[in-house]
Amino acid sequence: MRKQKPVSDSFVIMTELVLPNDTNTLNNLMGGRMMHLMDIAAAIAAQKHSNRIVVTASVDNVSFRDSIRLGNVVTLQAQVTRAFSSSMEVHIDVWAEDIPNGTKLKTNEAFFTFVAVDQSGRPIDVPDAVPETEEEIRLFDGALRRRQLRLVLAGRMQPAEAQELKALFDLK
Repeated sequence: MRKQKPVSDSFVIMTELVLPNDTNTLNNLMGGRMMHLMDIAAAIAAQKHSNRIVVTASVDNVSFRDSIRLGNVVTLQAQVTRAFSSSMEVHIDVWAEDIPNGTKLKTNEAFFTFVAVDQSGRPIDVPDAVPETEEEIRLFDGALRRRQLRLVLAGRMQPAEAQELKALFDLK
């Protein structure tokens, strides 16, 4: 039986200030810079869960809802949602805060997948993730469907094999 860890043990908060070199000509945070920050926060969460070196395997469902402006404080919250044999799904929420105006807005959300590797770069088993709160359970329950969708889209699983997706659409 694999070791188990609560998903809350992987929780990460990362905070950054948006400076001029991070922005485009409209003084908004560049999308690539946002993805960079998200990748770092998510990697730290995956490392905390696995206690291993991790590599990014996939990024999906990145949504850019609202612009993040020059001078905003960006807060990223990341946490493992579910672990498979060597891979882990990580959920990231991004908040932009305009401190002088006293406003805070959720601007981005994404799911990243990481694989734990040994010193030679070969995949290595990770502990099972144990959800405890209602939100953690909701994300945990949806992780298998998201994983199957990623695998189907990557051509690594046949749609007919994706039982969780078929159940979602009530397909026989």
